[in-house]
Amino acid sequence: PFEAARPYSFASNGDSYGWNITPDGRHHRTIVIENGRLNLKQLNMLRDVARIHHGTFRMTPNQNVIIAGVKAEDRAAIDAILTEYGPDIDAFSVVRRNAMACVALPTCGLAMAESERYLPSLLTKIEAILAENGLSDEPITIRMSGCPNGCSRPYIAEIGMSGRAPGKYNLYLGGGFHGERLNRMVSENIGEAQILDILGDALGRYAKERDPGEHFGDFTIRAGIVREVTEGRFFND
Repeated sequence: PFEAARPYSFASNGDSYGWNITPDGRHHRTIVIENGRLNLKQLNMLRDVARIHHGTFRMTPNQNVIIAGVKAEDRAAIDAILTEYGPDIDAFSVVRRNAMACVALPTCGLAMAESERYLPSLLTKIEAILAENGLSDEPITIRMSGCPNGCSRPYIAEIGMSGRAPGKYNLYLGGGFHGERLNRMVSENIGEAQILDILGDALGRYAKERDPGEHFGDFTIRAGIVREVTEGRFFND
């Protein structure tokens, strides 16, 4: 007979950053890759790691890379390589670690707007809004796609943007932090200035009116900024 089921719970669907150890004694180091696009410095770093690494490299659903299956005695050598490339190799802000973009232009033939190349600069402006409101350490999921297909999963993000034309996006709010709830469109076919205005107002209210431990997406529903999407068939209502 099978042994009794052991208790378990899913506390997060995000990546665990830094070093983690699994029950088999192996060590695993997650490297943050902004929007899944490796820059030259990161490519060189992973090349050097690959020369001594006896485990595997794993790609995560959140567009990051895990140096996986490292023996305890090999960890110091890998740490030395990471240190050589500097502390900024994956030192991204909380909001960038929770952001994602599809590849969009110029790679994807379906793209109607920028995404991967544009989101980092937009996040810089969103980071300024967060800092002004004392929210820099608050995890908020942000997703941007270059077309309605939504390959970066913008429709379950707390802040989602879906490209409709060059420089124009539909803006969605109210998704669940863990991806458990669809968001709802709050404005259609708008540019950067309008996006930042709407987010500035919503984040300002969030900073002042949120309950302890309340995620931004949950707050936008409780505060009446958007109506909750209870079923997928009501997504476009």
